[in-house]
Amino acid sequence: MSSLPIKPDRQLDVSSAEAMLARAKLDARVRSVSLLHGGEISAVYALDIEDDHPPLVAKIYPDSMSWKMRKEARLLELVHDRLPVPAPRLHLADATRELIGLHYVVMSWLDGDLLGPLEQSLSQPQRRDAFRQVGRLSRAFHDIAMDAFGYIGADGVSPAHTDNRSYLTYQFERKLAEWGRRGGQPDLAERIARHVAGRGDLFETCAGPVLCHNDLHPGNVLAQMADGAVRLTGVVDFEGALAGDPLMDVAKAIYYLSPEQRDAFLDGYGPIARSEIEPTLAVYRLLFSLELWCWYQQFGATDKLSPLIDDIERLLRG
Repeated sequence: MSSLPIKPDRQLDVSSAEAMLARAKLDARVRSVSLLHGGEISAVYALDIEDDHPPLVAKIYPDSMSWKMRKEARLLELVHDRLPVPAPRLHLADATRELIGLHYVVMSWLDGDLLGPLEQSLSQPQRRDAFRQVGRLSRAFHDIAMDAFGYIGADGVSPAHTDNRSYLTYQFERKLAEWGRRGGQPDLAERIARHVAGRGDLFETCAGPVLCHNDLHPGNVLAQMADGAVRLTGVVDFEGALAGDPLMDVAKAIYYLSPEQRDAFLDGYGPIARSEIEPTLAVYRLLFSLELWCWYQQFGATDKLSPLIDDIERLLRG
């Protein structure tokens, strides 16, 4: 997926990186800086450190979404030592704009490679094992209870909703309004609204809000091979996290997965004590397709719109 126009387009030089580390009170000298793959919104850099010091990571946020820095810092503190695989350790979150004119964080380096590219070299049993581990990781996120339903912003959940039905009603209404502003078909919007209204009871089967990563795909999970076995070594990118129904997060995690990957993920996730699981996953998928359509339309990625319309039509027929 190509970078969106909001992503900072700049070269982070060694002197600026060393100034960041000095501000973080890290006694380290930077040998080189390289841009890492991943991150649609933020620019992420690897800092190679002298004297056998582990590498570090600098993440720079665009002006239009600088608040996401405070959000990500907050969430890294929330999940610290509560997941079966490491999340980055936060060394500094700097909102002063004094060094590079933008907000940034300095974080620890996590070993491993992105699961997305790595899985191409895995055998079928290794792939299944990897996605079972992703399912277990998702379950661990959902063991972290939250106080209200809603998107997590820089200062917590806002706007906060007391129940899942009111939150999802708000989400669909908000995205359908954006759909209209961005030129979406009015008749399709009306069909989506009727479809969701007839399935509102599905949202009420959620007992309470939990922490949802909301983007737990193979591009945000690290893994490595050891003695012929694959092992997850890290999870990154908490910019989209929300407090909500765990099934909403499951639906998002399996959105792009093949049937084999999906089955392995759900096997690792474990038993789900809910009724109407598949219909609930389907209505959440409808929301994600709607959100993605609005997102790509906003940035002119028109080549990605038709498949999303096809997906929406298929879900409305289901």
